[in-house]
Amino acid sequence: MQGPVTFLAGTGVGCLVSWLIWQSRYQVVRERAKSDLVAERATMIEQLQTKETQLGNLRQQLHALQIDLQQQQQALTTATAQRAAAETKAAYTEQLQTQLQQLQIDKNQLTAQLAQCQTQLQEQQQAVDGKLTLLHQARERLTEAFKALSAEALQTNNETFLNLAQTKLGQFHSQSSGELLQRQQAIDSLVQPLQSSLTKVETYLQDLERNRLSAYSQLTEQITQLATGQLQLQTETANLTKALRAPNVRGRWGEIQLKRVVEIAGMVEHCDFSQQVTTGNGSLRPDMVVQLPQQRRIVVDAKAPLAAYLEALDMTDEPLRSNKLKEHAQQVRRHIQQLGQKAYWDQFQPSPEFVVLFLPGEIFFSAALEQDPGLIEAGIAQRVILATPTTLIALLKAVAYGWQQDAVTENAQQISTLGRELYDRLRVFTGHLQKMRRGLDATVDTFNKAVGSLENRVLVSARKFKALGTATGDELATIEPIDRLPRSVQQELDEQEGAGR
Repeated sequence: MQGPVTFLAGTGVGCLVSWLIWQSRYQVVRERAKSDLVAERATMIEQLQTKETQLGNLRQQLHALQIDLQQQQQALTTATAQRAAAETKAAYTEQLQTQLQQLQIDKNQLTAQLAQCQTQLQEQQQAVDGKLTLLHQARERLTEAFKALSAEALQTNNETFLNLAQTKLGQFHSQSSGELLQRQQAIDSLVQPLQSSLTKVETYLQDLERNRLSAYSQLTEQITQLATGQLQLQTETANLTKALRAPNVRGRWGEIQLKRVVEIAGMVEHCDFSQQVTTGNGSLRPDMVVQLPQQRRIVVDAKAPLAAYLEALDMTDEPLRSNKLKEHAQQVRRHIQQLGQKAYWDQFQPSPEFVVLFLPGEIFFSAALEQDPGLIEAGIAQRVILATPTTLIALLKAVAYGWQQDAVTENAQQISTLGRELYDRLRVFTGHLQKMRRGLDATVDTFNKAVGSLENRVLVSARKFKALGTATGDELATIEPIDRLPRSVQQELDEQEGAGR
């Protein structure tokens, strides 16, 4: 008997010891798992805080990039204007250069004419000098001839001949000097205008040269500024392009553009539209649902593919760039087909049987349409409407106008209901007035009958007491009957209108 009891006691003690060991191990494992969970939770919280910090930094970077993009767009506009002004100045400089060349040709022609005149003057001067030399030689020959004559003849006629010769020579010399002076004056009269013109041309050429140097220096400075601005703009554009390649940044930028379009159109958030709506089963998640009157809705999708177009911007090789643009058009067409297969209009009933694909920039739409002109027809076939910011603003403006008309219709219905209610109340009130009028007529008639009965039956006997001397005091008052019956309101209004006239 003791053997089984001992066996059972040993078995119980063994089970108890095993249970205690298992309990202690379970407690250790539990504490270890709990500590691991606490550590993992702390790690996840730290990672979540890190992600939130990164998200805040990305938002700040996106805001800074948007500001930089606006500044660079303004700088590009200014640089474009400066470039146009520089091109205008360059064209004007080319015109001045042409005029300068023409003036240089005129100067050369005038210089040639001046040289020709000076040559003619020298030739005429040489001819006059030759004639004077001949005169001197003739005079010497005459003198020698007269010396050969006899002394008497020479003595007799010498003075007379010499006087005559001197007179002739003086006349010839005076005539030659006069002709030379006239020719000199004529040449001077021809040369002086040329000299004046050449002086003016020289002054004008100097002014043109100064203007040309000034214009070229300004043009060089403007071109340098334009090149610097263009380089800076390219750098900022490259930074923005790199930022937009990140899916989260590109998606956030598309949402911001969509929000701006909605604000411009007057369809403010939480008023006539709602963002990031999910269907009941969570399978479809459009970017925006525009609420229409009569509880209808239009679905807007802003997840347009832009990666290929952004890569095309960095391409310098034209064939590679063209291939990327074609890829961009193919991505847009593929996204149109995907939207058509989603059939948003079946999930958001009642809704028009189409969905709007929003492209956040006109350039994305024009680039895709240039490579694939059939995109619009393909979208219509898939019940997808391509919309840029301009066309989406027009669509939302039409929706806002529909809301205004719906409000006007609702107000008109309320006014109609209020009019019917007011008419019923006026009908009841005029009925009460009519009953009051009949009551007043009956009261006046009864009062007049009572006054007549009082006058004919009671007061006649009462006045006899006065005649008999039994009554003292004032006479009994005479009660006049009412001879004016109540009139209708329209009659009163007619009389008041007649009195006013």
